[in-house]
Amino acid sequence: MFEQDAIVVANDNFAGQYYRLVMKAARIAPHVQPGQFVHIRIPLLRDALLRRPFSIYQAKDDTLSVLYKTVGKGTHQLARIKPGQSLSVIGPLGHGFSIPTSREILPLLVAGGYGMAALYILAERAPRPGIVFVGGRKKEDILCESEFRALGWDVQPTTEDGSYGIQGLVTHPLREQLQQGAKNVRIYACGPTPMLKAVGDLAAEFSVEAELSMDEHMCCGVGVCLTCVIPVHAENGWEYQRTCTEGPVFDSKAIAWEVMS
Repeated sequence: MFEQDAIVVANDNFAGQYYRLVMKAARIAPHVQPGQFVHIRIPLLRDALLRRPFSIYQAKDDTLSVLYKTVGKGTHQLARIKPGQSLSVIGPLGHGFSIPTSREILPLLVAGGYGMAALYILAERAPRPGIVFVGGRKKEDILCESEFRALGWDVQPTTEDGSYGIQGLVTHPLREQLQQGAKNVRIYACGPTPMLKAVGDLAAEFSVEAELSMDEHMCCGVGVCLTCVIPVHAENGWEYQRTCTEGPVFDSKAIAWEVMS
């Protein structure tokens, strides 16, 4: 983990309400693992002391990038940052995805909206391309499709309103894939909590290994404040673990969904 002032290279509209922020961060970028995140202080937020967490989308040499959606005061202010400005960044943070160790394992990636960002480096570093199931409410929410296809991945989009791809939930085509054969497959997922629970349920039903990046609100990002905890199974029942340090990626079997609900 490093803290540095990163120089903004680009901060452009990616699609709809989504933006891509590219930064020179020579101390952080070389150490990034799939599924990790950075914590950014947004300088224009005078009344906000807390940093904002963002999944790392791409990292190469001394440069890293994140995708974000302008949904609140923080992200709207972040969209005003111009190239040449600096941002205080801490990272890389968190426990990320494990990379498949064999080409015999077929990776199945499941993303909701900009959950695609957290899965891109995993797709880059996997020994073989697999299938990406990406879902959103509408076409605008389907991100990075061409980027994943350029890596050789089969991208299967779904939208709830039927404006693009298959109409329905992202877990529907995932189920169909698992019904065709669940041997030597592994699931990696990032998205909203209800989607992650549905993916975890499918993994249990078909006895498939699954790693889930839990989407919890974070304050400190370094394990001190304990606001981002989730319940996980333990020897004597269950215990809390921090999504910013023990996570955000957890084995789906470890999560105590019955306590969360």
